[in-house]
Amino acid sequence: MFTRWQNPLIYSLAFSSGFTIMGIELLGGRILAPFFGSSIHIWGSIITVFMVSLSFGYLLGGKFSTRNASLKRFGIIYLLGGIFILPIALYANEIMQAIFLQIEDSRYGSLLAASALFFLPTVILGMLSPYSVRLLVKNKNESGQVAGILYFVSTLGSALGTITTSFYLVLYLEVNQIIFTFSALLLLLGLIAIAADKIIKNTAISVKEQEVHHV
Repeated sequence: MFTRWQNPLIYSLAFSSGFTIMGIELLGGRILAPFFGSSIHIWGSIITVFMVSLSFGYLLGGKFSTRNASLKRFGIIYLLGGIFILPIALYANEIMQAIFLQIEDSRYGSLLAASALFFLPTVILGMLSPYSVRLLVKNKNESGQVAGILYFVSTLGSALGTITTSFYLVLYLEVNQIIFTFSALLLLLGLIAIAADKIIKNTAISVKEQEVHHV
């Protein structure tokens, strides 16, 4: 039965989301550098925006997961994440130029630019972790263990995303190409989750129909 693959699928999706989040965060330095430089306060702005965004994402994801949580809705979050990171590649220069011309202090200019580019997509991606926990936990006694494994897998994905992006991707691809790749990955993962949800539900219906026939 396909349901035996539901948990491994969710862990794989969590791994991929961690990979993508850290990849985008690392690219943030390169994206902002042409306008604001690459000093420590630029990275301070980027890290701050990502941490605040993720905190809001965790909050929203936890709340959203209490309302009929399903793989389909989980997949929709991935689709939204894939869509909302596209403006980073499509409009980053225009957004940063407008902010650069209005704000002389690079500290606040970079903070505003990082917020404009990364806040919304990172909030969406931050929703994935608590939603994953909700899908995985079947009873309260195993909640701590499930959350621990999930955050282990997600953080491992983040580590791999960091090293892969910084050691390899930036050497062979342009920043926008990497962003488009991450977007395509998230869209694909979203479609996989939605398809899996449909298969699981169809399988459950078939099992029930067979049980009725046997009775």
